[in-house]
Amino acid sequence: MIPDWLADLVTGTEDLDELLPERRVVELPMITRFRGITSRQALVFRGPAGWSEFSPFAEYAAPEAARWLAGALEFGHRPAPAPLRDAVPLNGTIPDCPPAAVPGLIARYPGAGTFKIKIAARGIASLDTDLARIRTVRAHTPAARLRFDANTGYPLADAQQLCAAIAELPEVGDWLEYIEQPVASVEDLARLREWIAARGLPIRIAADESIRKADDPYRVAVLGAADVIIVKAQPLGGAQHAAEVVTGCGLPAVVSSALETGIGLRAGALLAASLPVDTAAEAIFAGPPACGLGTGALFAEDIISEPGPGGSENAATLPAARTAPDPQLLAAHTADAGAHAWWDARVRECLTELRRVA
Repeated sequence: MIPDWLADLVTGTEDLDELLPERRVVELPMITRFRGITSRQALVFRGPAGWSEFSPFAEYAAPEAARWLAGALEFGHRPAPAPLRDAVPLNGTIPDCPPAAVPGLIARYPGAGTFKIKIAARGIASLDTDLARIRTVRAHTPAARLRFDANTGYPLADAQQLCAAIAELPEVGDWLEYIEQPVASVEDLARLREWIAARGLPIRIAADESIRKADDPYRVAVLGAADVIIVKAQPLGGAQHAAEVVTGCGLPAVVSSALETGIGLRAGALLAASLPVDTAAEAIFAGPPACGLGTGALFAEDIISEPGPGGSENAATLPAARTAPDPQLLAAHTADAGAHAWWDARVRECLTELRRVA
């Protein structure tokens, strides 16, 4: 089922110009390969509530991508959640890159006190490579707190080996916040967390794919499979559902991005700024957790001109406020007619899915 307002919206019109007014497909070049791509396409549009973004990755089939469309429509057509803070702190993101590339990427995040390091890259991952990247980040940011993101890349036995190796790093309990989704299934997350506890390792587990790709995101909490959950506004169908998942799981939450443009990142910032910080989160993060919303720094240029990751300069915080594209940047990065036709067809497929469950 979907909310009544969304059911009324998607069943009330077949006209994409009415549903997604002033829509434009943009393509942004990246400074480094990330998730196997070197440029990012997204459909942005101006709805009654402001500019929004629809940008599921190309490999996501319509049933999953439809949740992203629900999130995009919510941000474009509904009021954003009321923020409790004016801005949110950001983590820097270090892709699965050679150690020699790390210093240049760190420089994209001046002032950041937290970094997320991608590990377990498909096809090129090795424990030695991952540990070398981790040690390089540590050497260049000795005061920073770190988190590692494996994107389900390890079998359970390899994840145990990784945790054992990480636990031997100097003073790891002082600077490691968590390892994100080291294994694919919720059951294996729970098994890994039990294995960690039995050995007294100073390592927390975060769940991402087990939240945003799951039919039942609450199983993470039911099975005791994570210490932290990762939530993303657009992939979870919007800020309202994301906030419900946070409340229902009862676990500290970190808001992250799905490599959106500066438009989509603000949906995440408003979600993050609306979430209260409880004592469990305070114990892990010593304040509001740094959000994974700084991925705009991985673009060579974005479609907004405001300072901050995704704008003309980089910073360690992101305003909890809507934004709009710069007309010149929007024109400069508009994709070709073929891309527009492809995205329109994708929107129609997702609308069919949403109408099916309305």
